[in-house]
Amino acid sequence: MTLTIGLVAGESSGDNLAAGLMAALKSQPAMSGKVRFLGVGGPAMLAQGLEPLASIDELSVNGFKEPILRLPQLWKLYRRLGSTFEQESVDAFIGIDFNVFNFLLEGRLKAKGIPTAHYVSPSVYAWRRGRTKRVARSADVIFCLFPFEPDFYADLPVRAIFVGHPLAHEITELDTKAEKRQWARAQLGVAESDVVLALLPGSRGSEIKLMLEPFLKAAEIIQSRFAEQNKSVKVVIPCINAAREAQVRKGMKSSPQLDIHIHQGQARLALLACDAALVKAGTSTLEAMLLKRPMVVSYRLGYWSYWIARLLVRTTYVAMPNILSDKELVPELLQDQAQPQGLAQALLGELENSLNDDEYFQPFAKMRKILEKGELGLGASSAAAQGIVDLLQEKGKL
Repeated sequence: MTLTIGLVAGESSGDNLAAGLMAALKSQPAMSGKVRFLGVGGPAMLAQGLEPLASIDELSVNGFKEPILRLPQLWKLYRRLGSTFEQESVDAFIGIDFNVFNFLLEGRLKAKGIPTAHYVSPSVYAWRRGRTKRVARSADVIFCLFPFEPDFYADLPVRAIFVGHPLAHEITELDTKAEKRQWARAQLGVAESDVVLALLPGSRGSEIKLMLEPFLKAAEIIQSRFAEQNKSVKVVIPCINAAREAQVRKGMKSSPQLDIHIHQGQARLALLACDAALVKAGTSTLEAMLLKRPMVVSYRLGYWSYWIARLLVRTTYVAMPNILSDKELVPELLQDQAQPQGLAQALLGELENSLNDDEYFQPFAKMRKILEKGELGLGASSAAAQGIVDLLQEKGKL
């Protein structure tokens, strides 16, 4: 018997998480290798055999205003996906992050008797605690990436499991060594003697629109500082797909003096190759931490989205290293503070500190150990796969 699993991811980080889960599910003995994946995802999920029902770009929205403007298209897609999953009689549905859209899908399918799981707890530590009740209504089980999250669900009828973070399992200490940096630079055509800056303005078009220009202008300032020392600066920018690459290439025309290397794919190669990084707040801040790269974290939203966020957000920090440690390990320059001069000065300071302070990366290493195994000691993808198998068995699907 072949099991059919529905999955929906709405951005590149979810695409990577889901791909790891798909690979782990295929290797589960209870699945006997007979599993079919159906839904929405990016290149990583497609590589694992996802049968696409829509492009991930149809779900790539940012802030508060953009989802409202695109609500008719999103609602139409929600109805189409829900109908397809019901017609296909999927054995389980897994929503990967992308919370509001996936909560609606999960709730609809759960009401039809389909087992549902949500991979990545919403940031209940940052937003309204009441969001946990929505999760409990929508999902049978939720997989949490961070150790403090299951406590928020303790009194609710949903199983919450700290599975760990797949990046902490995937990125090893070997990835932080000089040999891996040399390999990455060879892949990008960058010399070992160059000072390499990674610019990660985001994977969504709306994020790149807001973040690319200040990142490029900050890189120009940094380049001028190193030029005084007769050092060459190279800039590497990862792009999730051809559409984002075209957007970046158009934007970089305003900075012709920069030597920019663009590669289509995930951020990992750029972070491996770099000496320091400017990173849009999100999963890439965790990836940079695990790779032990000095970073400055920044974020901009549209005017109205920013003011709504100010009213609703409860957390002090946005960078994952800072959230996990509950203190500012890496600088955060947000909204009006995200100006080229400030970004450049902060990143130059972090780079200097990392070179001169032997203990600079010790907090990063401590957090890695916590995130690597999770409460089951399996690593995130395997633990989440085991959770899906347990759910299917509990519901009589296996």
